[in-house]
Amino acid sequence: MTRRASLTDKVRASWNRLSTVYRPDRARGDRTGHRNREYRDWLRPLTKSLLPGASVLDLGCGNGDPTDRILSRRYRVTGVDLSDVQIQRARRLVPNAYFFRADMTAVRFPPSSFDAVVSLYSMIHVPVRKHRPFIRRVYRWLRPGGHLLAIVGATPWTGKEQSWLGVEVEMYWSHAGASTYRKWLKEAGFRILTERFVPEGASGHELFHVVKPIARAARSATRRNAMKPRR
Repeated sequence: MTRRASLTDKVRASWNRLSTVYRPDRARGDRTGHRNREYRDWLRPLTKSLLPGASVLDLGCGNGDPTDRILSRRYRVTGVDLSDVQIQRARRLVPNAYFFRADMTAVRFPPSSFDAVVSLYSMIHVPVRKHRPFIRRVYRWLRPGGHLLAIVGATPWTGKEQSWLGVEVEMYWSHAGASTYRKWLKEAGFRILTERFVPEGASGHELFHVVKPIARAARSATRRNAMKPRR
């Protein structure tokens, strides 16, 4: 009996075929019209906040370019993606980062493993019912004071598109709206620093920059230690 392909299998197979179509090697932009300078702009909250050598996790990293190419110049980057082809290309295009293939909604890391997590346009290919618990897991993976930078849906929608980008594949999208993500992020414990709309053709997505607060007790202890006389 042949096993019926799961939604995860279908999304993986689609990205395996779309990888070089969506972004050829060393391209200056992607097929949705976003240029590399926009990626640098999206990442600026992290590059202005993180110290050199910080640990960054990119969930749904694609071929690693340009996000991880930019980040790996200063930080220790780990990239996770569902697609075999995307991971193979990422290892070649960004050799100073570490990449492995996994379902980002199923992968596990110890608490407080990272200083920042990036998830650009990746949650939108995961069933929306998984988004809320996924956000909570990301919160646990971050150290106190850690950052999450995510581009998610701006309006609720779930659906499929045949022959996306002119390739004979079926691509799947699923997302809530900005107000729902705002609620879920706050419920998880994040503090929202900035939020803005990212246009894309006739529609667009929402970019959130949020932080895991440092516990009040930890802040007080830090202030007390800073006030102690040095010997």
